[in-house]
Amino acid sequence: MQTLVLALYVLIWPLISLAIFAIIGIATVNDIRVARRDKRELV
Repeated sequence: MQTLVLALYVLIWPLISLAIFAIIGIATVNDIRVARRDKRELV
């Protein structure tokens, strides 16, 4: 049982990291689209 809990604990971190990177990526793409629509620079 302890091995299963430890394995799940270790394996959940890549999923959390992937979710955070996905949120950052989607927000960046949305910012790029808004900047292009408004004809201004992103930075």
